[in-house]
Amino acid sequence: MAQPNRTGRRAVLAAASAALLPVAQLRAQTALEQRVVIITSFSRDVTTPFVQAFERAHPGTKVEVQNRSTTAAVAFIRETRSSPPDLMWASAPDAFEVLKAGNLLAKPQIDTSGIPPRVGGGPTHDPEGHYFGFAVSGYGIMYNTRYLRANNLPVPREWADLKKPIYHGHVGISSPSRSGTTHLTVETILQGEGWEAGWAQLLEIAGNFAQVSDRSFGVPDAVNSGQYGIGIVIDFFGFSAKASGFPVEFVYPSVTTLVPANIAMVQNAPNPNAARAFIQFLLSPAGQEVLLDPKVMRLPVRPETYAKAPQGFPNPFTDASLGARVRFDNDLSEKRYELLNSLFDRLVTFRLRELTAAWKAVHEAEAALARRDNAEGRRLVAEARVKLTRVPITAEQAIDPATAGAFQPTRPNRPAGPRQAQLEEEWDRFAVANYAEARQLAERARSAR
Repeated sequence: MAQPNRTGRRAVLAAASAALLPVAQLRAQTALEQRVVIITSFSRDVTTPFVQAFERAHPGTKVEVQNRSTTAAVAFIRETRSSPPDLMWASAPDAFEVLKAGNLLAKPQIDTSGIPPRVGGGPTHDPEGHYFGFAVSGYGIMYNTRYLRANNLPVPREWADLKKPIYHGHVGISSPSRSGTTHLTVETILQGEGWEAGWAQLLEIAGNFAQVSDRSFGVPDAVNSGQYGIGIVIDFFGFSAKASGFPVEFVYPSVTTLVPANIAMVQNAPNPNAARAFIQFLLSPAGQEVLLDPKVMRLPVRPETYAKAPQGFPNPFTDASLGARVRFDNDLSEKRYELLNSLFDRLVTFRLRELTAAWKAVHEAEAALARRDNAEGRRLVAEARVKLTRVPITAEQAIDPATAGAFQPTRPNRPAGPRQAQLEEEWDRFAVANYAEARQLAERARSAR
């Protein structure tokens, strides 16, 4: 048999060597574009350490970060199909499902070796390869230790604790329509407790709200400064604030979940090589260590990274109890994503003053009944509670395409469609009437004999 000549042997050896190279090494040989554009809901405190580390690893490629809320980022990507950003980077997996369903995400070839396929009870990455988990996030309660001592408040451990009258005016949250992480928190409670019981709990907790912020990081900022003492937040807000020296702690309630925070390449990304390289960097050992930066403090998806974490840092790979109560259903969340945001705003955000006043009246009536009990007062308070914990739509209606499909994010240049506007008007009337009637019932209960 004729032997290949020297040139032929070199070609064969080169091809064989290339076949054995890891995907990441092959990709590193591809020239990167001079820029990569990322749209993200993360604050600059979170993104800057990653951007600086990536630019050191890839000199010549500059990272441009555009900050928008998760819902605004989804809308922006929908509206810029012909000239999109390169990457979407956010915490909410249901937002990525929305983009995936709209054929707005690419399927880049990413090396995920060394990363377990599941974490926190669910898949680490999208099984179809459209988005990739780079960190794990849980949802819970952040509190200012000095504030609680100064106001003689007990430490809350469970969501139900936040319903207690003692916390009236001491709790803050951001609107889920403006914050993907708050959306996930609300959805987690609804999935963990069930639609009706979950809303009943949320509406009673909301009776103690001091504020509904229009930005997710407004809540930890307020807790850090002592504007109010307790915030419903994603875990890394609490961990990073504590690492930065603020007198705060964070606790996971038993009804919570751990879900991956994700990154995805947008379909038709103008800088695909740089976009792939950025995703690959986030998943690499070097990128995972950036998660332990005091300004970031997110749970890595690489188990070995936890060896470098500070003492007491949560580890979902060794603590099976983290997020064990709720297996987050991305499909369910995606079906009612925009409807849920609108419903929360109609029942809580836009009617917070009426809602908190009604709950304060209920608490005062219950305190009066504890001193001087009577059957009529109890009946009136029970009726008031029913009005304050009801929702105007069932779980089945909330995922019915004929109803949920009518909801889209609204902005000044694009008002709600007719069906969405009709439902929102009905919900607003429902809230106004119920909260007013509940307050009147509670006030009657206080004077009942």
